[in-house]
Formats: sequence, C-alpha cells, structure tokens
Amino acid sequence: MENERPRVLVVDDEEAQRSALAGMIALWGYQVETAADGQEALEKLESFPAQVMVTDVKMPRMDGEELLRRLKANGGGPQSIVLTAHGGLEVAVNMVHDLGAYWFLEKGGQSQAPALRLLISRAVEQGHLAEHAHRLERQLSGRGILGQMVGSSRKMREVFALIQQVAPSRAAVLITGESGTGKELAARAIHALSPRRAGPFVAINCAAMPDTLMESELFGNEKGAFTGAVERRAGCFELAQNGTVLLDEIGDMPAATQAKLLRVLEDGRVRRLGGKTEIQLDVRVIAATNAPLDAAIKEGRFREDLFYRLNVFPIPLPPLREHMEDLPVLVPALLEDLNRKHGTKVTDISTEVMERLQAHSWSGNVRELRNVLERAVIISGEGTIELAHLPPGFGGAPVPRAAATNGELRIPIGSTIEQAERALIELTLDHTRNNKTRAAEILGISQKTLFNKLKEYGAQGASAD
Repeated sequence: MENERPRVLVVDDEEAQRSALAGMIALWGYQVETAADGQEALEKLESFPAQVMVTDVKMPRMDGEELLRRLKANGGGPQSIVLTAHGGLEVAVNMVHDLGAYWFLEKGGQSQAPALRLLISRAVEQGHLAEHAHRLERQLSGRGILGQMVGSSRKMREVFALIQQVAPSRAAVLITGESGTGKELAARAIHALSPRRAGPFVAINCAAMPDTLMESELFGNEKGAFTGAVERRAGCFELAQNGTVLLDEIGDMPAATQAKLLRVLEDGRVRRLGGKTEIQLDVRVIAATNAPLDAAIKEGRFREDLFYRLNVFPIPLPPLREHMEDLPVLVPALLEDLNRKHGTKVTDISTEVMERLQAHSWSGNVRELRNVLERAVIISGEGTIELAHLPPGFGGAPVPRAAATNGELRIPIGSTIEQAERALIELTLDHTRNNKTRAAEILGISQKTLFNKLKEYGAQGASAD
C-alpha cells in the first residue's frame, strides 16, 4: 500500500537538482515530496511527516543549517542527510555533531547515487529504532515504569505525563520535592526521552559544593585563574555541551554565582574564570530543590529573575507517604536492583514486613525505603525478607541507643551509620553547649552540612529516636 512506503522530503533551491533527486529516490520505492528552501520544508513537514529529509545547505530564505536548528528546537524531526558542495565539509560535519543530522554526502560524486540510497535506507531503519524505543518507553510508563522511576499511582502517573510532555522540548525544568523523592531520577528520565539523549548528562549538587569552588565547577577556569588552578578546566556547562545539566539543590547556590548563572542562561554563552573568550553553549538546564524557593526569594537569598528563568516547566514530586499504594511495585524493583549490586538472591518480603513498611511515615522517602531494604537484603542474603532482617525498631526489636561516658561515645552493635552519626553530632553539640560553629569545627564538617543534618533530624522528629 502507498502509505506503507517510507516518506522522504527533498529540500533544494535548484529545481533541476531537486526534481532529479526526487525522481531517483521515488524509483527506489519511497514516497517523495520536495521543497525549495528551509521555510517551505517546515511547512511541508506539517502535512507530510517524512521519516528522512535530504537537504542542501545553501538556500535562500532559510538555509539547511537554520532548518535543522529549527527542527531541533521543536523537539526533533526526520532523520536528515545533508548534501554539501565541494568545500562545505566543515559545515556539514558541524550539522551532524551539533544539530543532529544523520550524515552528510558530497554533491556530484560518481558514487553519490548508491551512497545516498544506502544512507536513506539506514536512516529509515534508525528512525524505526528510535520510534520503537519511544513506543516501548510509553508502554512501560503505562505499566508504572519510566526510566529508573517506578509507580502506578495517580500521582506518579501525573509525574510521568509531565516528564513525557516536556522531554522533547528545550524548556528549562524545575523539579521540586522532598529529599529522597527521586529528583535526579526524574531529570535523567527527561534527558533520556529528549533529542539530547545521546549527549552527556552532568549533575552538580549545589549544597555539597564549597562556595569558593562552585563557580569553577559550573563555568570552568583557565590555568592560574586563582590559587590552586594549576591547569585549564572545563566546567559543568562545557561538559554538558549538546546534553543536559542538572543543578541540584539550586536554592543553596550563593548570590554571586546566581548572578553569573543568570547571565549564562540569558546569553547562551559561558566564560571560564580567568578566560577572555566566551564559549557558545547548547545545553538544556534542569534545576532541582528540596525546599520551595518562595521563602528564599522573599528573604533575598534567591534571585526572582533567576527563578523565572528556571521555572519554565515545574514538576513537583510527591513524598512517598502520599503514594503508599506504590509500595507493592517499588519494593520488587528496589530488591532487583539491590540483588544486582550485592550479588544476593532475595526474592520477596513477608506480609508482616510489607505491613511494617506501609505503617512507616517515610520522612526520607524512597531513599529511606531503599536504605531499609538494602540492610535487609545484606542480612538476609536470599529468600524472603522477614521482620528480623529490618533495622532495629522496624521489626519490633529495641532500638540500640548510643551512650556517653566521660566524653566518650559508645555505639551498640546493631546501630546504623545514620544512628551513629546522629549520636555523635548530638553529643558534640552538648559538649559545645549548642555552639554550632565550634561543633562543626570539632566534627570536621562545614556549618552548612551541620545545619542540613539538624534540619533532617528535625524533620524526622521522634521517629528517629
């Protein structure tokens, strides 16, 4: 049937060349339409969704380079083969690497016809593979799986729908949600479903980065730009060229860095610290925060203009306590991942364990659930996880408590790393009479880290005791 034949759009401003190419490609068994320039090609693609586009580079009104740039900005387009005249090789290569063209071919060579026929055939196959991957992704999301995210509840289906809507675009995304809800997993899913999926995904945690190093991490530096800069270094934006950068915990970014970030987002260019030239960027920006930025804006800690730059497409992630019906699908997925990590053979959990999990408040969300299951998987090793395999307090066993004697901290066997860490911090604060600056110095951590820990303990409340 006619509509089963792959569709090819030929774009060339020279009528004789355009007609000759179209006739030859039609003889190879393809449906063919033509356009005289990039503008007409965009119009034709609305009614003729071609799988492959064969385009010239130099054309009036809109050339091939701008055509591919427009298609990329709109989320993609057909697999594109660029025809270049002698001497235009560099432009064609850039269109492949920077604008997503499938491949290029020099005009007029003796082998042009067989080479073009092979390229079109392979481009059609590549398009089928990409469509199959997207179809599989849609099917999995219908079953409650999107990338590494799992959930079949209404709230998670809404999140999956938002991710699938925004992924093909170039829009900046702001992901909000409590710690442990899976903000980085959501960002990775957006990247994986976008036209940038073949490019790099670079994540930086603004809360874990000392203020003095953040600008260098983000924007890079030249040799000698500051004390300790012994070599030229690319920043996260350069490393994410043609891909995606995730700015996690964006609310903790210093004010001076916020101003420079805003400039980068507005201009689409970055200058390394100590550098004299600017580097053109093609990077999609995703930001994430575990606390709403409204309060930070009102207090002057976060720039309102930067917020509007980042909050083009907001995606809120629900805390686990608001979609507990996802536990039956979350637990098997986490067990499968943990078995791979530790070489264990745990198959499931008992009914009593599931009841305990469903009764827990999960202040640490999916990350806390994973930690609980990881400990249980290691202790169990194989078979079914029982109550005895859960952390102390979960399975009914008494919670081991740290004791302090003459300034020495004793940690009972069976305590978790988190319990030991909390006990040490609390004992140090007692010793310094709640002097947080002195306590941070003794513990060898930054004040920001100490405040984050205390905020975390405050969120856990009595359940952490």
